[in-house]
Amino acid sequence: MSALSTHVLDIARGLPASGIAICLYALGTSAGERHLLTEALTNADGRTDAPLAPGLPSGTYEITYDVAAYFARTSQEAFYEEIPVRVRIDGAVARYHVPLLVSPWGYSTYRGS
Repeated sequence: MSALSTHVLDIARGLPASGIAICLYALGTSAGERHLLTEALTNADGRTDAPLAPGLPSGTYEITYDVAAYFARTSQEAFYEEIPVRVRIDGAVARYHVPLLVSPWGYSTYRGS
């Protein structure tokens, strides 16, 4: 079982992105099949207060970041409303961290430590 965490940084403002709603889904074997596992909100540091999932079996998961409300709240006109990130979890690795760097016109993500 592997832990999964995330955080969001607003690279346009140079600040952590607080108040972003995040959903974690397990993806099924059928096209479009997904099951909501948990929901969280980023705190003042752009992180969730706890890992999204403390223990996940191997599989494919999708993290969605609802950035529309964040950009509206921070008075930033933006191109993106929701950002989905799909990850493959291998139970042999103990911890996964997925940072999201976001701006109104682009985003980047990577496997962090």
